[in-house]
Amino acid sequence: MNKNRLSASLQAGLNNQMTQEALAAQIYLSYGAWAASEGYSGIANFLFRHANEERNHMMKFLEYILERGGKVEIAAIPQPPANPVSVQNCFEQVFQQEINNTAGIYKLVKMSFDEGDWASWNFLQWFVKEQTEEETLALNLLDKIKVAGGEKATGEALYALDRDLEKEPDEAELAETKTVENP
Repeated sequence: MNKNRLSASLQAGLNNQMTQEALAAQIYLSYGAWAASEGYSGIANFLFRHANEERNHMMKFLEYILERGGKVEIAAIPQPPANPVSVQNCFEQVFQQEINNTAGIYKLVKMSFDEGDWASWNFLQWFVKEQTEEETLALNLLDKIKVAGGEKATGEALYALDRDLEKEPDEAELAETKTVENP
């Protein structure tokens, strides 16, 4: 008896996204190690926390595929890109990685919609919101780096940014939570 309730194309897409989440975790881990080696312990801590978050996303995909009776395919992940050359470059690459992840999620959402796989469509809505948060968070960090001086930021400004990121929340507030009373 075939218990798989995922189409072959959606199963392949979910497995691919699971691998993308694993790659995202490795990128955050790699950049966190770079930040630590450069003396930015606060930035490193922030990036290491996000590496764990991406691993959790990977596991959500794995569990979902199994719950739907699908077959999980564990694939090799590519090596993360080269180390950043600056703090600004680090977060520019983080932002681009999040944009790439969002594109993968959107592709799956469309696929599940087109196939009428409402269980998968519903599952993926959590990731749509999560990616909105991730992109917003990365953009907010890029704004902070810009205010600190961008590529020309002084050591003092980068030190303050490093201290701030150590305590930075892991989630961004989204527009959907805003009201006239709470802008």
